[in-house]
Amino acid sequence: MTIHVIDHPLLHHKLSLIRDRKTPGSLFRMLLEEAGLILATESTRALPTESVVVETPLERTGSLRLKPLDPVLVPVLRAGLGLLPSFLQLMPTAKVGHLGLYRDHDSLVPVPYYRNFPPLLEARPVFVLDPMLATGGSASEAVRQLKAAGAVNMSLVALLAAPEGLERLQKDHPDLTIVVGAVDRQLNEKGYILPGLGDAGDRLFGTV
Repeated sequence: MTIHVIDHPLLHHKLSLIRDRKTPGSLFRMLLEEAGLILATESTRALPTESVVVETPLERTGSLRLKPLDPVLVPVLRAGLGLLPSFLQLMPTAKVGHLGLYRDHDSLVPVPYYRNFPPLLEARPVFVLDPMLATGGSASEAVRQLKAAGAVNMSLVALLAAPEGLERLQKDHPDLTIVVGAVDRQLNEKGYILPGLGDAGDRLFGTV
């Protein structure tokens, strides 16, 4: 498994504001989208390209473009929706799938409730979007569902991760690429990341 932890001063700055409990929901959403642009840029470095020839105003030149089969973005509902606008801003033609999972607060087991994926997953780069990689249960189930639907080339993109979640994914999906903004200290007894930022979905959508 490949793990890429982004070390960028702008991401550190935005993450410090995102963590702050005093940051209001409207600013939290804006900051998450801004941080998402950095995550999107870093996580798409390996997208396949092809050579093309273009006419500039002065002459012909060789260049590179993405291959025509668009990538797939799969936000894990609901918190993953917070990263989706950033990725679509950079890849407006990307296809979007949706996967609904919620974590049972007693057992911490992910429970699926909705799934809708674009076609040809086996031929497309797939990016699973979820701001928080905590226990790894939901992320592992999301990757399992996508593999069952045919996906092969997958990256998981998260703002924060816990060591326990990374360990779980290393065990369950050693072929996965993970891009994260930071790896925090640990989980608490309720499965929340410490120091973390609280519940990303609640803070995004005002359901605290």
